[in-house]
Amino acid sequence: MIILIHPESFNVVTMATVGYGDIHPTHQSTRLLAMFIIIFGGGAFIGFVANATELMLLRRDAAQRMKKQNIVLGVFFTEIGYRLLGLFSSCDKNRDNFPDLKKIDINSSVAQLSALIKGLKQYAGKVEIGKLDLEKLNQFLSAKHHFILNLLENPVIVEHEGFTELLLSVAHINEELRSRENLTMLPKADLNHLAGDMNRGYALLIEEWLVYLIHLKTNYLYLYSLAARKNPFNPEASTIIKDL
Repeated sequence: MIILIHPESFNVVTMATVGYGDIHPTHQSTRLLAMFIIIFGGGAFIGFVANATELMLLRRDAAQRMKKQNIVLGVFFTEIGYRLLGLFSSCDKNRDNFPDLKKIDINSSVAQLSALIKGLKQYAGKVEIGKLDLEKLNQFLSAKHHFILNLLENPVIVEHEGFTELLLSVAHINEELRSRENLTMLPKADLNHLAGDMNRGYALLIEEWLVYLIHLKTNYLYLYSLAARKNPFNPEASTIIKDL
């Protein structure tokens, strides 16, 4: 009985270095080919296994880093983010142009939240700075000054460019307000400048808040429930769960 062995089988046996058994190369050319495969193919085979293992480890490390980043993001929103979103959204003259933010609740899906992030490209929030109490905002941000600096020094957020930009923007708003001795009699040009800084921070706040909600919706439904009930874009939102 004749048994046909495919050349690919010899390649696998050679690269795995398990031996040929009763079947082995007999001609000089095939022996040279086997030597070539052992030297180069074996290395490639081992390299493939090593790269696959490294890729798995990198993915696991990336998942762990993402988890830590979102923990820090959650602390930021608890301490500062929700307060700022509430202030800016209450003075946003274009808020009605993007009503879907108001509709976010515990039943919103990841797909809906992701669609909102894409929709932000067509939405330009505009804070009416005349409705803001700049002195109170200055006092609030000044009280959180060291907290913001500590977050900026946290190595966990280095790879999260959006969050880093948000922190820098909030820190800049704080610095601008602290640089003025009197915030009650500012000229219109200066108010417009401050409004521009706030609108930049406002846009970053909304995007990072949605990113944070997606993370919670995917991994921590009980945390998402509270975050959605605190929706700063819904004046009727309440953390209290009411009877049906």
